[in-house]
Amino acid sequence: MDTCPALREVVVPQNARIARYFPPGSGLYEVKPGLYPFGASFGNGAADQHVFQIDATFEQYREAKCLARSERLSKYYQVSDFTPVVAGEITGFILRRLSQEHPDLFQLKERADGVRALRCALTEEVLTFGADLVLTGAESRCAPVVPPYASALDALASQAQEDLAVVSIGGEDWVSALHVCCPSHWAAEDKIGEDFATVHAPVAGIERINRAARQMVNALAHRGPFVRFAWTLEADTRLNHHPEPPPGVPMERWRRQSFNRSAPRLFLRVERQTLWGFPNVGAFLFAIRTYLTDCEEIKKRPEECGQLRSAIASMTPESLAYKGLTRHRDDILKWLGEPSP
Repeated sequence: MDTCPALREVVVPQNARIARYFPPGSGLYEVKPGLYPFGASFGNGAADQHVFQIDATFEQYREAKCLARSERLSKYYQVSDFTPVVAGEITGFILRRLSQEHPDLFQLKERADGVRALRCALTEEVLTFGADLVLTGAESRCAPVVPPYASALDALASQAQEDLAVVSIGGEDWVSALHVCCPSHWAAEDKIGEDFATVHAPVAGIERINRAARQMVNALAHRGPFVRFAWTLEADTRLNHHPEPPPGVPMERWRRQSFNRSAPRLFLRVERQTLWGFPNVGAFLFAIRTYLTDCEEIKKRPEECGQLRSAIASMTPESLAYKGLTRHRDDILKWLGEPSP
C-alpha cells in the first residue's frame, strides 16, 4: 500500500460493522434512475434509514477530505448562484439529520435568538451558526482546519463521510453547490452551474434518462426522498479519483489503475446516493457515500459472484469504455470465475 498520503487507500478494520450494498445483484448492468424510497431496507438495520452513515472508517474519510481541502479547496468545493435561502435550508436539514441520526456524536443547541452550536465529537470541533444559518465560527480542540471553513456547507460536509451536491431549480435547473472530495473520475469545477443533462452527458447509456431530464429533476425536488446506487470496478480503494493529480504526484501513479491478471486486485466501488427534495425553496440535496468491497470477498459468495460476472458481461462496449474496463473485461470475468484461494 502506498505511503504517499494522497494515494492512501481505505482499510476496513477487521470485524467492523460497515453497511454493505450490492447493486449488481440483478445480474444486469443498466443505466436507469433506480430510485428506492428512502429508508428502504437493504439489510443494514438503522443505517439504511440514515442520510449520514458513520462507521469505523470515519477517520480515513476525514483524512481524505482534509487532504483535498488543503490541496486546493476550489478543486473540490464550488458554488454557483447558491442563494442564502437555499443554503440556509440545506444547512438546517444537515444540522437536524446529524444530531437526530447520531445524537452521541453530534449535539445541537439553539439559543432563543436562533443562534445554533453543533458540537462534533469525532472531529472535536464546535461549529456555530447565526439565526440565518450562516457559519459564524469554528473552534477545535485539535489543530485548526486548513484552510478555514469557507461556509456552513464546507464545515458540515467535513463532519460526514458523504460528499454533497445541491441542485437548484428556477426557470432551469443547475448544480448550485458541490463539496466532493471523493470523486469518481470527475471534477467539481467542470460540473458546477451546469444542468442535469449536461452534467450526466458523459455517462454511457444516459440518453434515455436525459431526454426526460426536466421531469426527473422536478420529481427529485417535489417527491421522495429517495435512495439510489451507482457502481463501478477499481483496482484500488483510494477514495479520491479526481482526474487531476495533486501537486507532486505523477499522473501515471494517479490515473485509474488497470486490472493486473498476474497480481489481481479488484474492488466493487459503490455510491449510495440519497436524494432529498426541498420544494419550498426549489432545490434538492444529493448525499453521496462511497463504499468499497474487495472482490476476493465477493468470490467467496458464489451467488453474488455470478451476478457480478453477469452484470459485467451485459455491459455495452460504450459502458465498458466509460468505466475503463474494455481491455480487461475478459481477464476480470475469468478471474472472477476462478475459485477463491
